[in-house]
Amino acid sequence: MKSELDTSTLSYRDKMAIEEYERLSPRLLYEIIRQDGIEELTRPTKALIFSGITAGLVVTFSFVFKAIFTAYIPDEPWAPLISNMGYTVGFLLVILGRMQLFTENTITTVVPLFNPLTWRKVTAVSRLWFIVFVSNLIGTALAALFLQNHQVFNPEFVHAMHEIAMHVKHMTVSENILKGIPAGILIASIVWMMPSVNSGKFIMIFFFIYLIALGDFAHVIVGSAEISYLVFQGEASLYDYFVTFLLPTCFGNILGGTVVFTMMIYGQVNQEIELKANR
Repeated sequence: MKSELDTSTLSYRDKMAIEEYERLSPRLLYEIIRQDGIEELTRPTKALIFSGITAGLVVTFSFVFKAIFTAYIPDEPWAPLISNMGYTVGFLLVILGRMQLFTENTITTVVPLFNPLTWRKVTAVSRLWFIVFVSNLIGTALAALFLQNHQVFNPEFVHAMHEIAMHVKHMTVSENILKGIPAGILIASIVWMMPSVNSGKFIMIFFFIYLIALGDFAHVIVGSAEISYLVFQGEASLYDYFVTFLLPTCFGNILGGTVVFTMMIYGQVNQEIELKANR
């Protein structure tokens, strides 16, 4: 029986294969994300700005391709099952491209705050959040300005983009907060699961972002591109942009990604971290 349980006879290649497929513990996942967070917090300001603006530009493809998918399929009850696949495009490009997206930072850069919590860490996180958030908004504004050139797209695509943006505009403050919470949780879940997924990252990101779109949940950065599109057309005001959409949705995303998901994860691994530190 003992010989049956003995792994010393396994080859080096077999042992490496076993380790590769071994599940990471919550504490190890937490540590991986903490190290990533520390790296992000120490990145130069210039790098954060350029990465954030690029992310804002690229994530706007989620708005564009959802409109393109919508334009190509008939107006049937099942249509959202297809059109919402287009919403995943921008997120796939941004997340796999390791660009700075604000809603990812609601977990990645918050994890290093704990154990111990210091004002220096709070200041560093606040700095990164501000830089990335503003840079993302600049990127979405530039993208929305470019989308005003209707010569780039077919009239059907332009009509679909307008309808999608109007749907976002009609959301109330309370709806944006409540719809922002699930989106924040799902984005944080992607970040949490990334270290334990090897070749399936594309499918995993696609699935979670697809769920955000199907649930009609609110994402502050993609939504800012959609509302900016209307602002440049004169069909939405700055009040609609900042007060009705931006601040409530940002609050909902932070509430879901940081207060709900990250705090619960920290509660899960906190005792293990303390026990390891005391050894």
